[in-house]
Amino acid sequence: MTVITSVEQLNALYGEPGEASLVKVTNTLLPEYRAMIEASPFMALATVGPEGLDCSPRGDADRVIHIEDDRTLMLPDWRGNNRVDSLSNIVRDPRVGLMFLIPGSNTTMRINGKAVVRIDEALTKRFEMDGRHPRSVVVITIEEVYSQCARAVLRADLWNPEKFRNTDCLPTVGQMLASAKAGFDGEAYDREWPGRAAKTMW
Repeated sequence: MTVITSVEQLNALYGEPGEASLVKVTNTLLPEYRAMIEASPFMALATVGPEGLDCSPRGDADRVIHIEDDRTLMLPDWRGNNRVDSLSNIVRDPRVGLMFLIPGSNTTMRINGKAVVRIDEALTKRFEMDGRHPRSVVVITIEEVYSQCARAVLRADLWNPEKFRNTDCLPTVGQMLASAKAGFDGEAYDREWPGRAAKTMW
């Protein structure tokens, strides 16, 4: 087995990137990029910290992120499991990577930048949902923004309902937790989850 150990080897293997893959990168939101990001209710947030990397799913009822201006994004941090892995990384290393998915579209959008975690009351109140506010808002300064070619989504046939998995054949979260920890009551977790989620969505 041959292991690639240098960028030069990679470049020799893959060749030069095409023009489109280079000119698409900007450090500000073009109107077309803005339209795509505003249409996305879901994204993955990648962060880095002393313990390693983290990639966290983020979703919202409408758009997942709010555009403050052409270089600034705001991500309300809604209820979760309180592990705060992403936030812990950001306060120690501001580098973030974002990937947006748009249901029905094969084009994804990507952003690289720097983030801070803000808790200003006036800011958190801007994102009220069902009378509740996020405890913090992640403010992201864009350094790179660009579209990603559709091949990965096309290969996965991601939006084809005929390819959706039968979730009855998949393990539940409770079953996975019971497997991870002996004695954990996975059946109770699964039974109580819908009601708990409904009360703690925001």
